[in-house]
Amino acid sequence: MNGSLRELQLGAAVVLAMLALSACATNPPPVEAPPPAPAALAPAIAASIRPEEIVGRWGYGAYHNEADRARTQTAARSQCGQPVVINRGPNGGVLMYLADSAQLNELYLKGSPSGKNYIGPPGPPGGPQDREIVFFDGRTRVLRWMNPEVASRYGTGVYARCAPEGMGRRR
Repeated sequence: MNGSLRELQLGAAVVLAMLALSACATNPPPVEAPPPAPAALAPAIAASIRPEEIVGRWGYGAYHNEADRARTQTAARSQCGQPVVINRGPNGGVLMYLADSAQLNELYLKGSPSGKNYIGPPGPPGGPQDREIVFFDGRTRVLRWMNPEVASRYGTGVYARCAPEGMGRRR
C-alpha cells in the first residue's frame, strides 16, 4: 500500500506540473500597445518672434515694481560680463531654464489668438510654466511669468542683448 500511495502522489505531482506548464504555453504573450504618437512640438499659432531673434548672449535683471523697469534695463546691460547664453534647441526651440530648474529645457515661442507671444514648454500658450513676452525690440526683452507664485519670487525678467563674444561694448 505504501508503494501505491507513493505512485499516486507522484502521478498527481506530474499531472499538476503538466497543468501548470500547459497554462504557460496556452496563454498568448501580452500584446504591446503601439507607442503613443509624439506630441506636436510646434505651437498651433506661430509667434511673431522667431527663435533666431532670441539666440545669443544676454545680460539679465529682474524687478517686482514697474517703476524699477528702466533702472533694471540699465542694470541688465551691465551684466554682459557674465551673460545668459541662449542657444537653439535640437527641435527648433531655444534652450533656457524653467523656474526652479537647474537644467536647460527646450522652450518654444508660441503665439496666441490675442496676439501675445509666450515662451515655454510644449502646450497651449499662456500655460503655468510659460513667460509672456511683454516687450521685445531686438535689443531688450521683458518676460513675465504666467504662474503668479513664480512671478512673486522671480519678478519680471529683463534681458539686454550683449555684444557678440570678443567684441567690446560700444561707447
